[in-house]
Amino acid sequence: MLRFAPAPRPDERTRLSWSLIKSPAWLRLSLYASLAVLDATMLLLAAEVVVQARFDSFFEERIPTILALLIPVYVWLAFQMQAYGLESLRRPRRAAWIAGRALLTTFAFAVLVAFALKVSAEYSRIGVAMFAVAACITLMTGRLAFQYLIMRKLKTPLTREVILCDGVMLLPHGHETVINATALGISPRQDDPHMLDKIGRALEHADRLVIACAPENRRAWSDALQGLGIDIEVLVPEAEEVGVIGTRRFHGRLTGVVAHGPMRTRDRLAKRLFDLAVVIALLPGLFIVTAIVAILIKLEDRGPVFFLQMRVGRGNRLFPIYKFRSMRQADSDLTGAQSTGRADPRITRIGAILRKTSIDELPQLFNVLKGDMSLVGPRPHAIASRAGDALFWEVESRYFHRHAVKPGLTGLAQVRGFRGATDTVDALTNRVSADLEYLVGWSLRRDISILFATLRVVMHPNAY
Repeated sequence: MLRFAPAPRPDERTRLSWSLIKSPAWLRLSLYASLAVLDATMLLLAAEVVVQARFDSFFEERIPTILALLIPVYVWLAFQMQAYGLESLRRPRRAAWIAGRALLTTFAFAVLVAFALKVSAEYSRIGVAMFAVAACITLMTGRLAFQYLIMRKLKTPLTREVILCDGVMLLPHGHETVINATALGISPRQDDPHMLDKIGRALEHADRLVIACAPENRRAWSDALQGLGIDIEVLVPEAEEVGVIGTRRFHGRLTGVVAHGPMRTRDRLAKRLFDLAVVIALLPGLFIVTAIVAILIKLEDRGPVFFLQMRVGRGNRLFPIYKFRSMRQADSDLTGAQSTGRADPRITRIGAILRKTSIDELPQLFNVLKGDMSLVGPRPHAIASRAGDALFWEVESRYFHRHAVKPGLTGLAQVRGFRGATDTVDALTNRVSADLEYLVGWSLRRDISILFATLRVVMHPNAY
């Protein structure tokens, strides 16, 4: 039963630290990679069985070519069919069937390609059938053996479940991490970006968060934590309106779900790999542009080339963003309290060109490389940014919810033309609405389409 907690003891403050929550995501990714390697090994084993049967020497000669084509296609299909995911680790039999379907789909695709290229007659149908049967058997057997030998002996939890207690004490039932909000000095204040940054760092590696607090604080906590980008639940022993979007059970107790992480681990991995592939390909050109812009900036006023400013990122955690400096050094606004206007006297001559062409944003590719940002996502704002005379979060209550994913160089709001100064409430509301829309139903295809659409709005009237 829930009970109010006593004040934290002095030694409890010492034991509690942000390092308590270590991410199990790397463990999951390692297991996914192990499954992929295991699947490839099982396909190689099936090929060896067919070769040792010495059924067809010509087929034996083509096995390396067949495997080189089949394995990448199979792994990609299995990934798309979620054969590598959290459920595949928790429900191995279902995952084995999914892997089998992905393999049969791969063989069907290979047969169609061979038929289209008019080379199907070169292969023994019986030999290919034997290979398909052997591959299915070895693949599914390997999957089940992996579950028995690895997963059953694995003592480390696959997800990090955290209980955030504020004035209410809830004891853990297993591997959960209990955090005392009072001991850590955190509270659900949405009017303080530094407090939200502190909360975001304390809960950075959590996969599931359960809030245990007094009834009057539930709404405040659920609103303050929306931007974390993880599954969040409020412990509700009694029925109460707290913005619940679903219910679950936590060791026999009813919880109300108030937020879902918009992206699973596999989605974040795919997005990160795409970001790295694009940025690494662009690095040579970025270095050349940086050298040219650096010379021009130095020739004009001899100040620093780059401008660093703290922005709000994923999970409401602050990070330094890189830009080419476009304003005079003495007029640089580190807090972002003053929006840039048309013909702003603070902007240098080269800075005006950089802003007009959006070249001043290119150094943010280094932020993408570091992992602070993504190519596509909500644009990050400075903590003192204003819409009219009010701070962003004072104008739009959903503002911090947009930080459930990494900020981006471009986003849905930008390609819809919502750029430039946010000097009105409508300007901010339009951007936040577009950003929240982006969070729903993320796909890599949509990211790619937004990137191509960005090319059409690089030279935008509001880019100044």
